[in-house]
Amino acid sequence: MPSFPTYRPRRLRRTEALRSLVRETVLAPSQLVLPLFVRPGTGVRTPVSSMAEVSQTSVDEMVRDATAAAEAGVGGVLLFGIPEHKDETGSSAWDDDGPVQRAVRALKHELPNLVVITDVCMCEYTSHGHCGVLVNGEVDNDQSLELLAREALSHARAGADIVAPSDMMDGRVGAIRSALDDAGFSGTSILSYAAKFASAFYGPFREAAESTPQSGDRRGYQMDVANVDEALRETWQDIDEGADMVMVKPAGPFLDVISRVKEETGYPLAAYQVSGEYAMIQAAAERGWIERDRAMMESLIGIRRAGADVVITYFARAAAKLLRARG
Repeated sequence: MPSFPTYRPRRLRRTEALRSLVRETVLAPSQLVLPLFVRPGTGVRTPVSSMAEVSQTSVDEMVRDATAAAEAGVGGVLLFGIPEHKDETGSSAWDDDGPVQRAVRALKHELPNLVVITDVCMCEYTSHGHCGVLVNGEVDNDQSLELLAREALSHARAGADIVAPSDMMDGRVGAIRSALDDAGFSGTSILSYAAKFASAFYGPFREAAESTPQSGDRRGYQMDVANVDEALRETWQDIDEGADMVMVKPAGPFLDVISRVKEETGYPLAAYQVSGEYAMIQAAAERGWIERDRAMMESLIGIRRAGADVVITYFARAAAKLLRARG
């Protein structure tokens, strides 16, 4: 008997060239999507205190950020709007001259090949911060559908490639699909936040989007973090209603859900590495506890390895630049 094993896995780990040759999961810049927060004004760049290197920007500044991302090879951007005025119904959401609509038009003019995705939800636009219409203190599912469809249609008119409903109202994909088709936008795709969990990792985002609920929380419509089978039911329902792509959010704590959704549906799948995931890596790196670039790339590879085709991440530009530099 030989004194050492015939198969020695370390043989293929000796150099970077060997490791690259047999690498099972590949992350490309084109698979990354960068979230951007757009607000009214000109020359506005307001840093988000809880998210290093992330800012609210006016449309002109947003175009600069999107251009830098596109030059790094990032595949797309996801737009969130911070309106000048909020009200009970979130009427600014479907204002054709709102920040998201203006941002879409600017991007399609300046960067026609960059995929533009718009978040469709009411929480940034309502005075109460919830994702739909409040009736007796609770979000009314069916009354909210018409408003979400109006918002999605406004984004489509502006030129969005993909609209992404994130509200978690039952039936919203079907309502949006019907509204788009009836208005002649059958080519506009829908990326559904199909399995969006009521997560503790959204805190920094709510500062960035100015969307913290004024009362209560969102556990009545976002998913219980303990449920996986329910995530599959939600996903299949959105597919049946016309979703072209589906999403799991957050990504890191729900890699098992990503894996099951991809395996069982086979649909194009996005995963959102959310603000809390990003902020934790940034904060630990700032304190010298971890190496930021290695932790960043490891987290993104893990999401891809679980089955995500697209990763929405605030690291998109930095990761794309690093991937380009590595060749």
